Amino acid sequence: QVQLAESGGGLVQAGGSLKLACAASGSIFRDNAMGWYRQAPGKQRELVATITSGGTTNYADSVKGRFTISRDNVRNTVDLQMNSLKPEDTAVYLCNLHVRAGLIRWNDYWGQGTQVTVSS
Repeated sequence: QVQLAESGGGLVQAGGSLKLACAASGSIFRDNAMGWYRQAPGKQRELVATITSGGTTNYADSVKGRFTISRDNVRNTVDLQMNSLKPEDTAVYLCNLHVRAGLIRWNDYWGQGTQVTVSS
């Protein structure tokens, strides 16, 4: 069974930085993508950033230039360095693992989420 464990959330002032970390455990096929999503109260879950096992990254327009996603394929970890944080970045951040489960089938796994609060 795949499990994701997140860490690194907290309270920070606008303009500050935080780093989120996520570690995946269990049997994980190499063809996968790891990433971060976020959900603010009353809003839909949205993509923040993803990175494939080959290193291809994708960022939401709202975080480009401020957030950096990275991963370690050996340890199955993904980090999100968040700089120049804004109050609108406040949300629960969830780690995601999108992993191939067959020729055309993919599974998604989610962490419990970690709260990020940015004060103005």
